[in-house]
Amino acid sequence: MIIPRWEWRTFGKSSFGVAEEKIKSHGETGFKKSEEKYILSKVSDENVKIRNDVIDIKSLQQINADKLEQWLPVWKEGFPINSTALGVLFTDYFKLDAPKFLQETYSYEEFLAIVAVPGLQVVDVYKERFAYSINGATVEIAEVKFNGVPMRTVCVEHTCPDTVMGVVKELGLQELPNINYINAMKMAVGMERMS
Repeated sequence: MIIPRWEWRTFGKSSFGVAEEKIKSHGETGFKKSEEKYILSKVSDENVKIRNDVIDIKSLQQINADKLEQWLPVWKEGFPINSTALGVLFTDYFKLDAPKFLQETYSYEEFLAIVAVPGLQVVDVYKERFAYSINGATVEIAEVKFNGVPMRTVCVEHTCPDTVMGVVKELGLQELPNINYINAMKMAVGMERMS
């Protein structure tokens, strides 16, 4: 059973100061490095990425009074991908009319050609993620690049929103804006945001 998780995340160009020192004092629990491609849509804020040759989608479920976002993994699809699944991807997640598909299935390279259309933008993303655990919440500090533009991000996530906000306040980060990956990317590459 997949349980949606509540997330608070913010971005910056440099260190998060005292908050970052507090996070690191808990001791690193994991490290991951990855290269991914995100597909941004001008009319949707769904989180659509390709990692390890798999299309991976997280969908925003709700935003609470503290502006925390609840995200749910909704789809994983490998390559080749069939035209029916592509149609769902365009209409349900990109919120765009699907193009006319001339093949039954599409390889990774053919998929990238299909999404090279007005309204969509593919962003190359590089991540180095350092994980920590604080009061049961997963806390992450990451060095990222969006089409080569360097950024830093810190994230707190858990299935319980009160746990997330408790850690955010403990770290003194509550005055910083909650910005998800998609909106941070749109700002970095100059794509018009939906909201």
